[in-house]
Amino acid sequence: MGWREIKPEEWKVNPFTAIGKEWMLITAGEKENCNTMTASWGGMGVIWGKPSVTVYIRQSRYTKEFVDRGECFSITFFDEKYRNALNLCGTVSGRDRDKISEAGLTPCNVEQTAAFEEAKVIVLCKRQFHQVMSPEGFDVKENDSKWYADRDYHTMYIGSIEKILVKEEETWDV
Repeated sequence: MGWREIKPEEWKVNPFTAIGKEWMLITAGEKENCNTMTASWGGMGVIWGKPSVTVYIRQSRYTKEFVDRGECFSITFFDEKYRNALNLCGTVSGRDRDKISEAGLTPCNVEQTAAFEEAKVIVLCKRQFHQVMSPEGFDVKENDSKWYADRDYHTMYIGSIEKILVKEEETWDV
């Protein structure tokens, strides 16, 4: 099963559905040593003249160590039949268990980072910027108390989209 590359402007995805409802995996490292986490927060758009994604990773997440070490990370999107795998990857830490194997996913290398063979879309991202969220940055203070009562703040990462790969047989609005 092969992949074909498309340009960001050719990808007809609704980010509100793809990220917020269908979820994505954020992955970094190499095929032999990577970690992943499920995310339903993020965005897609243009910044600094480049198609980009924004992802958010809590300080406590094991995946953050991998994203911080590498120049690139991937976000991957899956068919609904992988919902249980994404749920597992969002509730189990890779520090404690081999959640990738347990989820039935097969890591692969996409240039400088890992992704998954089972994905329907792989987005290769190059880190451009990161910043830790802090209490001082909240204009709506209730978001701080509602989402960060434990003080486990997210780091926001902006990654330029370097490549989008779609499964050759995929018809997912591309």
